[in-house]
Amino acid sequence: MVEHFAKDYTGDPFVLFGPAHLTALGVVVLVNLSLLFVRRSSNQRLHTFIRYTLAGVLVLNRIALHAWLIYYDQWSIQWNLPLHLCSIFVWLSAYMLITKNYAVFEFAYFLGIGGALQPLLTPDAGIYGFPHFYAIQFFISHGGIVTAGVYLAVVEGYRPHWSSIKKVFIWGNIYLLFVTIINLLIGSNYLYTLHKPHSVTLLDFLGPWPWYLINAEIIALIIFLILYSPYLISDRKAIF
Repeated sequence: MVEHFAKDYTGDPFVLFGPAHLTALGVVVLVNLSLLFVRRSSNQRLHTFIRYTLAGVLVLNRIALHAWLIYYDQWSIQWNLPLHLCSIFVWLSAYMLITKNYAVFEFAYFLGIGGALQPLLTPDAGIYGFPHFYAIQFFISHGGIVTAGVYLAVVEGYRPHWSSIKKVFIWGNIYLLFVTIINLLIGSNYLYTLHKPHSVTLLDFLGPWPWYLINAEIIALIIFLILYSPYLISDRKAIF
């Protein structure tokens, strides 16, 4: 059991799209599909229980990660500040679930879900394969971000609008500029604005710096439109 928390893990490394990875993705999909059944229930106590439980899991899971990093003297401001999209949306998603804040939902739906999907598909888990703590917390964290946004959309009936895309895109780029300045000041690489990550990611297919940043912006807009498409289709059906 202890070896599943060890820094120098001697078990099997993480295998991209291996059986464990596909199983973890399947669990995330099933959890989100189960929200369709929750939606049918009018039991508000159940809804509240799910919201608070998911928020608690996100927070405790993130605290556990930081405790693990500190214990092994791996925590640093260059790597572990909550500046990556998924890092900050762990906390924002928990806040959103507890308060049902619509303004946060707009960002969580597009940036949270869109941002978490990429690491779910191409995780940076390194040597830590399942059932190591690092791999498990990684999927709980990113899968939880997706589920938080889907929950408010599916169960609580929240929806974004066309104006939401514009708002999220503009403020997302302002945040990108802010983080780039932080990177230059402290020698970090949050949001990968200065260079690509060393692990395999979708950025590897988007060209060298700085072109991959521009291409990522285009892909982000496409993902936003895909995420908005169910509402677009619904609105068109309502008109016709």
